[in-house]
Amino acid sequence: MSNGQWYPPEWPDRIRALAAGELTPVTPKRAATVMLLRDAPDGPAVHMLRRRTSMAFAGGAYAYPGGGVDPRDDRPVGWAGPSLDTWARRLGTDTASAQAIVCAAVRETYEEAGVLLAGPTPDTVVGDTTGDDWEAARQALVDQTVSFAEFLDRRGLVLRSDLLGAWAHWITPEFEPRRYDTWFFVAALPHGQRTRNASTEAESTVWIRPADATAGYDKGELLMMPPTIATLRTLQPYTTAAQALQAAAGQDMTPVLATARLEGGEVVLSWPGHEEFTKHVPTGGQR
Repeated sequence: MSNGQWYPPEWPDRIRALAAGELTPVTPKRAATVMLLRDAPDGPAVHMLRRRTSMAFAGGAYAYPGGGVDPRDDRPVGWAGPSLDTWARRLGTDTASAQAIVCAAVRETYEEAGVLLAGPTPDTVVGDTTGDDWEAARQALVDQTVSFAEFLDRRGLVLRSDLLGAWAHWITPEFEPRRYDTWFFVAALPHGQRTRNASTEAESTVWIRPADATAGYDKGELLMMPPTIATLRTLQPYTTAAQALQAAAGQDMTPVLATARLEGGEVVLSWPGHEEFTKHVPTGGQR
């Protein structure tokens, strides 16, 4: 492997089955993930999780905090920032879906990294989120014994959607058995808060400059899925977290979906607009 692209060995067989009409694509689940940034003297760093190597899906790969939309994420919540209509236009959804996706982004960041993009008023954000009471509340969210709306209401908080910027939209290829329709966001680490590894799916976490992470991927030292490395590359030009957040409004939100075709004696797998991920797989195996 010349780089760190995660490439499951079963993909060629599944691609051939899809092309032959023998495989019915799974409906993707909505999901959200957040590229959390903090400033450092040599430029902003992004918070990344290293997935447990024992996991069937992308084991050992580096990713951002995130996860699936909870069916209850569209319940009314205290809301600050752009309106739901504005978010719906930006995300390409209806307003209920827009709220669910933004709520999922904020909730998953809290569940997996201990960072909460919410505050008691529309222009404040909570400080330290450590302590037994915060941990009990976070665990209740993870266990799904309370909804995110209930969590915010009990603590008198409003969701700060203005602290998020929509960055990209990727959909898992049709031949994958686990499929996600994922919106990527960018956010800055709030003052007074700190990250921790609160995810059961991650064996470690790291703050790393996007340029260093992409260099590690290019050398084959850091394993990543195409959406992760693609979004990391787009973060590189920005010299502060605030600059990246400001640039979010100009990012292309056209969904990226891999396509696969049979060409001669091989399967060609490509992600439109991202030529570096193109794979030519001989019909007899992987190359």
